Amino acid sequence: MPNWDSVLKEISTVQATQNESAFDKVRRKYLTKIFKHTGRNAISYYSGFLTKPRIEGTEINDEDKNGFMLCIHEMDRNKGLDLILHTPGGDGQATVSLVEYLRNMFGLNMRAIVPQIAMSAGTMIACSCNNIIMGKQSSIGPIDPQFGVITAANLLEEVKKARQDILANPNLAMFWSPILSKITPSFLERCERAVKQSNEFIVSTLASNMFAKTPEPKKTKIINSISALLANNEGKAHNTHIQFQQCVDSGLKVSRLEDDPILQDLVLTLHHCYMHSLGNTAAFKIIENQKGRRIVRMQQVQLVPSFGGNGPV
Repeated sequence: MPNWDSVLKEISTVQATQNESAFDKVRRKYLTKIFKHTGRNAISYYSGFLTKPRIEGTEINDEDKNGFMLCIHEMDRNKGLDLILHTPGGDGQATVSLVEYLRNMFGLNMRAIVPQIAMSAGTMIACSCNNIIMGKQSSIGPIDPQFGVITAANLLEEVKKARQDILANPNLAMFWSPILSKITPSFLERCERAVKQSNEFIVSTLASNMFAKTPEPKKTKIINSISALLANNEGKAHNTHIQFQQCVDSGLKVSRLEDDPILQDLVLTLHHCYMHSLGNTAAFKIIENQKGRRIVRMQQVQLVPSFGGNGPV
């Protein structure tokens, strides 16, 4: 299996001998190999959130749908879709809209492949597929919404605790007052609504695809178990990493990437390609398919004027 260094050497070799972007060429090579191996359409959705953590736009947003539209155009949709996901999550409503679009294009014939991380809204997309392929290094995460750095579920839990403390001991109101005074009633309502919508989405999307053929009452029991793991009703940290075995134990339909050594080799090599592309270029998000169609979001470089010589400024 090509590792991090060998992929970088391949990129450097191509870069030295051809005019085409070496990063693009090597990525397309392995995406095409994945398509030939599986016989299924492949779209990679890669965010540079690890290498460019402070860049706006690395999250899932409405702009992403344009990239998917470009990639899906003229595809043979009867071949289904493998979504290769690497994302920290993002806008919940943009995610719901994107899932609806993908369902309209491919029906229920979608798989998610998580080479490393698909958190939050990325987990919502993965759970909208009929199967999730994960390796030993792969993680998904809680789907609870965030407002900036504030996790909605954790905020609601804190307000609940404050109420219980004050009812049990009114003197504690002096302790909680400075904290609660920073929370507006409208913001609290937004948090409640966002948590409710994300929980409802995960239930409905699991029921309509991954467990569409599972009979009741087994279906409800499994979905409730998965929701308990993902909905963050227990106040887990928003960045909690949920590994393969936890997914299996909850009832999610997941497959081991290691069960298909050829696919494992290709997926992890492609993952290294994206990490090099996002780490060594101005790109902070890439959406592309096996045909080489892509949208690459680039970091804007701000030019600072420089004045040299002895002349007047």
